[in-house]
Order: sequence, then C-alpha cells, then structure tokens
Amino acid sequence: MAAPCRTVLRSVTNFTSAALFRSTKPRYSTRYLATTATETSKAEDVEAAKSETPAEGETTSPADKKLTEEKAKLDKELKEYKDKYVRALAETENVRQRMKQQLADSKLYAIQGFCKDLLEVADVLQKATETVPAEEMKNNPTLKTLFEGLKMTETQMQKVFSRNGLEMLNPVGEKFDPNFHEALFMAPMEGKEPGTVAVVSKVGYTLHSRVIRPALVGVVKAP
Repeated sequence: MAAPCRTVLRSVTNFTSAALFRSTKPRYSTRYLATTATETSKAEDVEAAKSETPAEGETTSPADKKLTEEKAKLDKELKEYKDKYVRALAETENVRQRMKQQLADSKLYAIQGFCKDLLEVADVLQKATETVPAEEMKNNPTLKTLFEGLKMTETQMQKVFSRNGLEMLNPVGEKFDPNFHEALFMAPMEGKEPGTVAVVSKVGYTLHSRVIRPALVGVVKAP
C-alpha cells in the first residue's frame, strides 16, 4: 500500500514542478526581439561613427591636408577654365553675328559701285532735260519729241533706281543735314530761314538709306 502512494506522490510532484517551470519562463514576442536587435545595431553604428570621427582639437594628418589643398587648387582651376569657356563661347557668337551682318551688307550693297557709275548717266540726262528751252519746243516738233524721249528715259531710270533701293536726294527748302548734304556755299537770302537749303547744285543719292553721294547744296546764311 505504501509503494503505490509514493508513486502517486512522485507523479504529482513532477507535474507541479513542470507547471511552475512553464509559468516562470519569460515570454518574448518576435516584435520585441526585432526591436531589440535594431536598437543594438544602431548603438553599434553610433559607436563606430564616434570612433571614426576625429576628436575635437585633433589635428589632421599631412596626407589629408595635402588632399584638401589639392582639391582647393583643382576647384580654382575648374572655375577659371569654366570662365574661359563661357567667354570663348560668347566671343564666337559675336564673331558669328558680325560675319552674318557683313554677309548681309555685302549682298545688300553689292551694286554700290555700279550705281555710282549710273549716277553719272542720270546727271547727264537731267542736265539735258533742264537745258532745253520751253519756247523752242513750241516751234520745233522734232526738239519736243527728243525732249519727251529724254524725259521718259530719265523717269524710267529713276524707277529702276527705286526698285533697287537707290533714292534721289533733292533737299530744296529742307534743313541742312551734314549727314546727307555737302555745303558748297552759304549766303543770306531774304524770305528764307537761315540753315535751310536754298540751292541744289547736284542731287545726292542713298542706297538702302546709306549715302553713296551727298547732295551738293547752297545754304541760307543769317544776315
């Protein structure tokens, strides 16, 4: 009878001990373990960074100082080369624009020499029509026909001039402008404002607003 009782008592004791052991065993969740591992890793990183950062007051090594100076030198050279590059681009663009303008001007004023030669012909026609007396044309049909032919030729020539940008300057009564007129003489004249053109000895011409021959004029002088 005593043996079975001891067996039962031993079984109860073992069961109680196992239950107590399970109740006192710490329970850690997966989230708790992951958080702990992360905090540990961060702490290690901070310690490593502190160990790599030179302490306050610690002087840099000669190699680091040399690298810093070399970097500053290279930065300065880079800035200088960049500035030169930008200036070179600007100068190239200016040259391109000047060449473009010169090319356009050369095309626009290519006929300037030819126009100057034609002006002599226009002057002869103008003088010829101005010197024909009106009274003689009334009594001479042949002279009248010749005059009309010269006048038509002169008119047609002026139309051709205008189509090619050649314009006549006949500034009678206008203010004297040294950019377009050349004064041959100055004289006081009653009833005319001083500084105005009174007489045009030879008309001038412009080619696309550029003077190729100034008008030869007489200017009114103040009395």
